Amino acid sequence: MTVGLEEINLTKIMVRKVSARSIFQNISPLVIQILLGALLLTSCEPDLKEVDRIANLKKEEAVDISRHVDIIYSDSTRVKANLTAPEMRIKHDSTEIYEFPKSIKIIFYDENLKETQRITSDHAIRREKEKTTIFTKNVVVTMADGSVLKTEEIVYDEGAKDPNKTFYNNLPVTAFFKDQRGNLSGSSFTSDKDLLHANIQNATGVVIIKDNSLFPSIGR
Repeated sequence: MTVGLEEINLTKIMVRKVSARSIFQNISPLVIQILLGALLLTSCEPDLKEVDRIANLKKEEAVDISRHVDIIYSDSTRVKANLTAPEMRIKHDSTEIYEFPKSIKIIFYDENLKETQRITSDHAIRREKEKTTIFTKNVVVTMADGSVLKTEEIVYDEGAKDPNKTFYNNLPVTAFFKDQRGNLSGSSFTSDKDLLHANIQNATGVVIIKDNSLFPSIGR
């Protein structure tokens, strides 16, 4: 049996306009406070998340920053080296990393407090667990005899199996002899811990012989 639309009694829905004033008149003050509180919490939620994010970031980093660093290294009251840097960052986590992001300078001394060598670079990282220090960006090593090494990276490995490879790198290096006697360029270099015997691999360059003197050395 088919029923036509005209046979269906449609219920008329009466819509009465209600003012905002009448709505709040029927709501208790307590309910209004709860609604306002929920609104405030909703608007502050992004800010609270940002605060939590920053707090967690700082907690994860756990970095101490020291500025105008000046450290003296000594052994049995004898001063062996002096480290200076504009800034040092220490990461207090399992990595035990000391970072020098704004340059570093280390000067080495003999028993008479006379400077023997120095190392400067624009950046350095000390990895305490591995006992290594990596100097990077504009690395300059000044030897005791006045010769100079320039490169972009040098690694200092305290636990090196070969003592003659305590300092090393795998990047191009240039050595400038003292008294402007020439220079050598090579693919890499190695040296002992005192930077007295530097060896440059695949070296090429120009050397000026003066007064029948021997071939100039690097370090001594």
